[in-house]
Amino acid sequence: MVNNETESPRLRGWLTMSLGLLAMVLGAVWTLQGLGYLTDSLMSDEPIWAIAGGALLVAGIVLVVIGMRRRTAGHNRPEQP
Repeated sequence: MVNNETESPRLRGWLTMSLGLLAMVLGAVWTLQGLGYLTDSLMSDEPIWAIAGGALLVAGIVLVVIGMRRRTAGHNRPEQP
C-alpha cells in the first residue's frame, strides 16, 4: 500500500463506528435504568447510572462521528498509482 497504510480505505472507520453504536445502545439502557423506566434491576432508580449512561451515550455519538469522518476521508482521497 501507499505510505505504509495497513488497512484498505473501504474498511476504514468501521471499528470505531461499531464501538460507538455499542456504546450508544449500552448508554441508552443504563440511562433508562437509572431513570427508573426499566425496572427489576439493581440499577433501577439509581441516579449514578443515569449519569454514567448519558456520558457513555455522548461518548458513543462522538465515536460514530469520528468513524464516519474516517470513512469519508478514505473515499475522498485521490488514488495514487
